[in-house]
Amino acid sequence: MKLAASFAAVVAAFSLAPAAQAAGDYVSIVQEIPVNAPADTAWARVRGYCDIGAWLKTTCEITAGKDGEVGALRKIAGRVEEVIVATTATSYTYADIDPKILYHGTIEVRAVTPGTSKFVYTLFFDQASIPADQREANRARRAAMFKGVLETMKATAEAR
Repeated sequence: MKLAASFAAVVAAFSLAPAAQAAGDYVSIVQEIPVNAPADTAWARVRGYCDIGAWLKTTCEITAGKDGEVGALRKIAGRVEEVIVATTATSYTYADIDPKILYHGTIEVRAVTPGTSKFVYTLFFDQASIPADQREANRARRAAMFKGVLETMKATAEAR
């Protein structure tokens, strides 16, 4: 029930938001890293929705739904709540349930050759609520943090 209420709150916030809020300052950060492992092996080692807790060296718990399924809700570091909004066989997309930054992320693995792949991490958010003089630093901080996440994912996928 908590998940349904959280999702309903996000939908309501977007559908009832004033038109002026629709004019955001959107940012996309797309990063990738090569992986010396087949795509299916790499994905099997990093697909857990709360694996991000280890990658960020913090806590993560599934608070609603089932790990890896659309609608699963996770809480990172006891404060950030994100819900899976889409999945494929080798990816998932999540959204922060706080609608003020319209934050979304996608983690995916793509096959490159039969024995190699790459991780692609895409972040998308509205930086309009961040003071203008802090936006570049915020974007750089997020890019650096998720570069580290990708490096940890790579190490995990390549571990023997």
